[in-house]
Amino acid sequence: MQDSSIRSVLIVGGGTAGWMSAAMLSHALQRDCTITLIESEEIGTVGVGEATIPPIRLFNQTLGVDERDFMKATQGTFKLGIEFVNWGRQGHRYFHPFGPHGRDFDMVPLHQHWLKARAEGETASLDDHAMAWALARENKFTHPSPDPRSVLSTFDYAYHFDAGLYARFLRNYAEAKGVHRIEGKIAGARLRGEDGFVAAVGMEDGRSFEADLFIDCSGFRGLLIEQALGTGYEDWTHWLPCDRAVAMPCENVGEPTPYTRSTAQEAGWQWRIPLQHRTGNGYVFCSQHLDETRAADLLTQRLDGKALGDPRALRFTTGRRKLHWNRNVVAVGLSSGFLEPLESTSIHLIQANIAKLIALFPDRNFDPATRDEFNRIATTEMERIRDFIILHYKLNTKRAGREDTELWRYCAAMDIPDTLSMKIDHFRRHGRLIAREMDLFAPPSWLSVHIGQFNDPVGLDPLLDHRSVDARSWLARLRAAMAQEAARAPTHSQVIERHCRA
Repeated sequence: MQDSSIRSVLIVGGGTAGWMSAAMLSHALQRDCTITLIESEEIGTVGVGEATIPPIRLFNQTLGVDERDFMKATQGTFKLGIEFVNWGRQGHRYFHPFGPHGRDFDMVPLHQHWLKARAEGETASLDDHAMAWALARENKFTHPSPDPRSVLSTFDYAYHFDAGLYARFLRNYAEAKGVHRIEGKIAGARLRGEDGFVAAVGMEDGRSFEADLFIDCSGFRGLLIEQALGTGYEDWTHWLPCDRAVAMPCENVGEPTPYTRSTAQEAGWQWRIPLQHRTGNGYVFCSQHLDETRAADLLTQRLDGKALGDPRALRFTTGRRKLHWNRNVVAVGLSSGFLEPLESTSIHLIQANIAKLIALFPDRNFDPATRDEFNRIATTEMERIRDFIILHYKLNTKRAGREDTELWRYCAAMDIPDTLSMKIDHFRRHGRLIAREMDLFAPPSWLSVHIGQFNDPVGLDPLLDHRSVDARSWLARLRAAMAQEAARAPTHSQVIERHCRA
């Protein structure tokens, strides 16, 4: 049998995407394959993806990375979810927790019982039934319990960290496993005449590097996936019109919150991400309604603490490559597409494409069926995340005092994908949460946004009328148990001090 195994992988670009790819490939390809990464210190990285979602823990665990070492190296803090401020209407807040709201205790989901109790006079919010929020609102943190009988088993967590330090941490990991790093700028690519595959990349200094498989981590430029192969791009700005961001760190003020904060503003939204050594801030906005200079001024005025640098501007087009894997090039990170970081999915999408590549790893024949399946899964996952982000904008139709703000008026009136319309309609009818293949965000996440942004259902699950459950008493006991555990838990700062102080 002819040997057609991949013998060489070349990663174009460093940063978070490049070194996450290098680390996982060096872990998976233990023999008979060289892995090379080319990057230039003169080319900066976007480097603002500092908030994550729980699957990042699986990535680190697969590599065998110790959580304490990782958090010390990256100035990390813990994250229990996202607080949304002024979404839905001015002055209102809600929490998107990692994990469900309590635990189902009946054939009918818990939120249906809560909706019925609310209609009968219950004043406790949906947030009050999430263990993640019980901890977060008190600035507490503890690791989840493995005991399914405990309410401490009903939440999950992720991290905030410095993306540049994470890339450095993974570089050390990858180089220790044999990844070879080359410093320099790539001038272009040479294609094979017979099939248009990438044969080699050429450097500005005249060097050339060949490989069997190329991983494009070159960011928005897409040096291989777009500039060399002309893959094409599907633009989603008609659904997600924000196309600019300004980012700016500031000094920490007070205790670090164990959650990210997203605040809706006049032409977009502002993020706040607490790390051990600073707080990351940014304003994502639509350039049709706000210019970069004014956005930078507004962000500067709204910082919690003293600025630690000048505002840095980013420009992007929300959407995806028409193919994430084209010929012998796999795009990872921003070269594959971009979704604004409203739900902290930027680093996850890097992780997701790496995981799919490992699961569908090719040989040198590059079976088209394998590439097609990779592209199908990658496209579906991005579209599902896209719909979830659009949901936040579309439901923002009751913004008291903002009726004349152009961006939000546009979002309230815009057409949305049929896949999203279907989910909104089901919830409005009977409070039902419809899941589909490749949904990264599970029903509890959708529930948080529906309720948090006042998409109240007009009816409930008809099965409720046939149940004999003392739901209000059960919900009260659940809230009491969560409050008791939160009171016992250490503060977020105490956990960092004992566990992972940098």
